[in-house]
Amino acid sequence: MLENLWSGLAPKANGTGQLDTPTLSIHTNVSDPASCAGVIVCPGGGYRILASTHEGLHVAHAFNRIGVKAFVLKYRVAPTYPSTVSLLDGQRAVRYVRHHADQFGIDPERIGILGFSAGGHLALATGTAREAQELDPKDAVDNQSSMPDFLVPIYAVSNGLVRGRKESEYFATDTEVVSDTPPTFLVHTHEDAVVSAEQSTLFYDALRRAGVPAELHVFGYGEHGIGLGSGDPETSAWFGLLHGWLRRTGLLTNKTRVGIKQKLDTRDSVEADLGMAWLTLIPEDATAPVARTRVYPGSDWMMEIPQQHGPVPGRHRLEIRRVSHSWPWDASGEYSPIDWVEPIMSEGVTYQVDVDVTADGEIKVVKE
Repeated sequence: MLENLWSGLAPKANGTGQLDTPTLSIHTNVSDPASCAGVIVCPGGGYRILASTHEGLHVAHAFNRIGVKAFVLKYRVAPTYPSTVSLLDGQRAVRYVRHHADQFGIDPERIGILGFSAGGHLALATGTAREAQELDPKDAVDNQSSMPDFLVPIYAVSNGLVRGRKESEYFATDTEVVSDTPPTFLVHTHEDAVVSAEQSTLFYDALRRAGVPAELHVFGYGEHGIGLGSGDPETSAWFGLLHGWLRRTGLLTNKTRVGIKQKLDTRDSVEADLGMAWLTLIPEDATAPVARTRVYPGSDWMMEIPQQHGPVPGRHRLEIRRVSHSWPWDASGEYSPIDWVEPIMSEGVTYQVDVDVTADGEIKVVKE
């Protein structure tokens, strides 16, 4: 299904032709309706063309397979339109999806924007734009916020001046990062000879300085414009990593996370002295975030996880893994007892049990 972003003439349009009319292609047939997130996909093409198949349609279908609804944006490009007009289309797309969130079956506070190359620059520009760059409201859609809830720039240009090419077209976005810039997941390849990975590290460093949650992956192999990288078994892992980040960040569920502070009762279930160990809560709900912490000898098995990293209420599998028998560490170089080596090298799960996490942050063992 294709929808125009504006019912009439688009702002700053020079006509009513196909290239003058920004649209959204709607892809809401998801495999798992439990997710409440949506993402706007901006194909790349150097602000001259749009690689709408492998950087648009294919990506939308990949999101649908993980339960995320997708909207492929056809934005206006040069030579007729400068990137500042493309930005208007990106902002309107966020507003449009947010305004119709109920119709699309998504949470209006879980709308992201992903883009490749120039489309990645558009995603970054949309996520760092100031109010002064926005139009006066023309309809009810324009009353919505144009700020996305998360950003996913893929081999994106973040600053044309630093890149040394087309400074005005790829205006700086890293210099616009502030503390409330949306959480961001960045992907690049070391071999990219068109857009250097420096463009991603530049934006990542700005996010880090501003204290914005972020994750950066620079793969060793892969040329510019790979899209999902479906022909490259290693580099194509980026989409699975993105899925994990969305889940871990809590963007796939509208359930409220809870903090955990509870002494675990391990009697008759696990060895009294496990040394240093991981405690991991794996949710039954595939859209819910994993939560974990570590305990040390002397911690009296107190499990503490702050709310921002905590689980959501519901059924979980609590896994305990011992990492090291000795604590505190010393300079002896001695290993843990040999009988622990094999399980640590394989699954490493010392003990697991089904638990329920309550809305009050209490862990209750499920009784069979």
